[in-house]
Amino acid sequence: MPPATAPRRDVKRDRHPAPGRPAEAAAAPGRARPRGRLARRRSLRAPRASRSNALHAGAWWLWALGLAVAASRTTNPLLLGMLVGVAGYVVAARRTDAPWARSYGAFVKLGLAVIVVRLLFSTLLGSPIPGTHLIVTLPELPLPDWAKGIRIGGRVTAEQLVFALYDGAKLATLLICVGAANALANPARLLKSLPGALYEAGVAVVVAMTFAPNMVADVLRLRTARRLRGRPAGGVGAVLQIGLPVLEGALERSVAVAASMDARGYGRTAAVPPAVRHTTTALTLGGLLGVCAGSYGLLAAEGASYGLPLLGIGLLAALAGLRLGGRRSVRTRYRPDLWGVRAWLVAGSGAAVALVMIRAGAYDPEGLHPGVVPLVAPGLPLWPAAGILLGLLPAFVAPLPPALTHKEKTR
Repeated sequence: MPPATAPRRDVKRDRHPAPGRPAEAAAAPGRARPRGRLARRRSLRAPRASRSNALHAGAWWLWALGLAVAASRTTNPLLLGMLVGVAGYVVAARRTDAPWARSYGAFVKLGLAVIVVRLLFSTLLGSPIPGTHLIVTLPELPLPDWAKGIRIGGRVTAEQLVFALYDGAKLATLLICVGAANALANPARLLKSLPGALYEAGVAVVVAMTFAPNMVADVLRLRTARRLRGRPAGGVGAVLQIGLPVLEGALERSVAVAASMDARGYGRTAAVPPAVRHTTTALTLGGLLGVCAGSYGLLAAEGASYGLPLLGIGLLAALAGLRLGGRRSVRTRYRPDLWGVRAWLVAGSGAAVALVMIRAGAYDPEGLHPGVVPLVAPGLPLWPAAGILLGLLPAFVAPLPPALTHKEKTR
């Protein structure tokens, strides 16, 4: 009879220990957690994104708003370029393949269009900035006496074009920061995280926020389909033929959202005493007014002294009002998003960039606002530039999106 088949040995357990390594350590079957420097390096890595550890959508918006506040405090093109680079790097490192993530390119193009339009207006309508470096003299259109201070055509100087370029770059950076938040934050999860008192208004805001990304995705899909069919994807005729299907798709999505909301009993409210309703209204409106006034103070040139305290008081009042107003909502939340340590780091990095830029405006205003008369090359302030680099923190601490995880698996 043939000999009985010997049981298969575990090769990993019978492996000889490496030189200098104890045999007991080599034969330990259950050791899966590395130690030493490798363990610390793995613990610092960003986790793989899942439904349980997804970053809070509000953290992305706070980070982007911090960058936007920083952009509003300067007209230095070097600092504005750094802010755009920081936002673009984080978006490239942490955005997903969702439809709203594709809208970042549209915001960048919109920012470039803003710069071009600002330069055209400065060229055609003139500018109050005096200049000595004449570029061209356009034919000037005579205007009546009641239109004094306005001119069409005339002298175009390098100083006025540089001033227009700085001003347009500032507005373009603000748009790009908002586009970064729109590309990184999930609108549906943002709606789920809103307080119950703002649920109705939140639906309208989220629908408005998702309209542009979905429209961009529809346009890309239809243009790709036209190319596959051998039809032109550019030109006025193609845009007119694509516009109707895009609007039809937006209408179908709106009807589907309305039907799903109606099926889930949207709009049901609980009865609360009149005193609670009046207190909620007073706290919410007063808090929102304080937030608006404080935000204006932060964005203004010399309003940081009163803007920050007023913003804090308004936020506290608004949060108290929203807390009371949430009693009217009877809806429940399925798997609410948690605000963890990584969300604090992401939001704190944007706030740190804003605070550094506000502080820099107090002790180095010339570095943040380079002059154009006389025309000089802008310099790069070191401390504001180093503060802007703090905005890169989300690219290292935020969870990896599924697309990056799949790429790593296929390497």
